[in-house]
Amino acid sequence: MKFRYLTLGVALLAGLPASAHEPKAAHGGRLAEAGPYHVELVAKGTAIEIFLLGENDKPVDPKGFKAVAIFSLGGKAERIPLVPSEKSSLSGTAATALPANPKGAVQLTAPDGKTATARFE
Repeated sequence: MKFRYLTLGVALLAGLPASAHEPKAAHGGRLAEAGPYHVELVAKGTAIEIFLLGENDKPVDPKGFKAVAIFSLGGKAERIPLVPSEKSSLSGTAATALPANPKGAVQLTAPDGKTATARFE
């Protein structure tokens, strides 16, 4: 009898979704992890915006952050400085138009000096 309850319990637990979740891209961009943050990358034309999410998928104020986006464009690496903007994002402008899904990385430096990297493949 106990074996039947154990089997039923295991079957019910196996059907539950995983407790970990992925945050949603609120701005239509792509998400990647960078240390304690989730980074959403939005690229349109030459404009780049980075939105930061922290614990419980809450937006993080970008004031005090420094960042640089490094993308492979036309076989060359292009470094694009990103600075806090009025839209609660880090933003910058590339020298040339970006593809819809640029490949590269975003290096973040938090106000406390800790660094993290988000990779976009």
